[in-house]
Amino acid sequence: MARSDLRPVVVLGATGSIGAQTLDVADRLSIPVVGLAAGHSSAALDDLADRYPDAQVAVAAAGGEIPSRFGVGSEAVAELATIPESVVVNGIVGAAGLEPTLAGLTAGNRVALANKESLVTGGPLVLEALATDGAELLPVDSEHSAIWQCIAGEDVDRVKRVVLTASGGPFRGKSRQELAEVTVDEALAHPTWDMGNRITIDSATLMNKALEVVEAHFLFGLEFDQIDVVVHPQSYVHAFVEFVDGVVKAEVGPPDMRKPIQVALTHPERVSDPHQHFDVVGTDLSFHAPDRTAFPALDLGYEAGRRGGNAPAVLNAADEIAVSAFLDGRIPFTAITDIVSDSLDAVPHRSLERLEDALAADAAGRQAAADAVHRLANSGR
Repeated sequence: MARSDLRPVVVLGATGSIGAQTLDVADRLSIPVVGLAAGHSSAALDDLADRYPDAQVAVAAAGGEIPSRFGVGSEAVAELATIPESVVVNGIVGAAGLEPTLAGLTAGNRVALANKESLVTGGPLVLEALATDGAELLPVDSEHSAIWQCIAGEDVDRVKRVVLTASGGPFRGKSRQELAEVTVDEALAHPTWDMGNRITIDSATLMNKALEVVEAHFLFGLEFDQIDVVVHPQSYVHAFVEFVDGVVKAEVGPPDMRKPIQVALTHPERVSDPHQHFDVVGTDLSFHAPDRTAFPALDLGYEAGRRGGNAPAVLNAADEIAVSAFLDGRIPFTAITDIVSDSLDAVPHRSLERLEDALAADAAGRQAAADAVHRLANSGR
């Protein structure tokens, strides 16, 4: 029986990792599912539509056999985010997640954000939409959920700094020279998290952490000098928050995205989960400074964040193109960050005032990166 004390959920990116885990949580807590969206039509989405017959369903891209009940196009996906009194879990990958984030907030809904690109690509626009009556933006990224929970009830002005933890990916300890020879399969073999291809590669380059630095800036109103990153291979401590009096809070637990998802769905209540248990006995925790020479993506994130305007959007877009090129075997692993750096330099700085500005920055970043990939592929390197 569906629970009446928890808001119904709309799942964007329903066939992806975040979507699957969100539906697991919703089913366990008997939360009604009223909307499902995916990038394209698939057997997996058809199965979900059958499993949740009362849910509205949309696909972003036309093509293939699309059931008549499905809405089609980015506008149809964004429309799902406006279903009244819902929690919109945005698990879409990439800048395509920005429009439904804005739609959900403008409709006065709670957006549970797993699409960090919304804030990276259009942070000022998201903050403006968040001013809508009833709108809430709750982070689902494990690190930002941890920060949010640690500062709950605190004066944010009393936060001295936050520390995001990074697993270090599969290449922790390797030199820049060694990284030049790694394969796609090696890069996709993440030691602790089970994620989609792009985010897994971003974890391997530390670009994922670079994007999270920008995300933390917008989510919590922090200066970039207040945001640090440490490598924590065990992925048990998701973030630290240090206050001006020297007190440090941390959120700790096994690497499982279902926990931050559930917190976002049930807030302000905490609902029992018999499957979640953390036994501290026998658990070893270690922390290391990131190797910024071997993994320059992290500094690119700080650089783009401090530039502001369209620079974070260019950073994200260029990375998406470069990661795709690496996955296709067209460029070596170390070229990903080289291409992103070149793209940041190639695209003129612009301010962001409208959604169209963010989309233009995304397009410019993609084009600059595509040009850089083409030059590299034709250079014989």
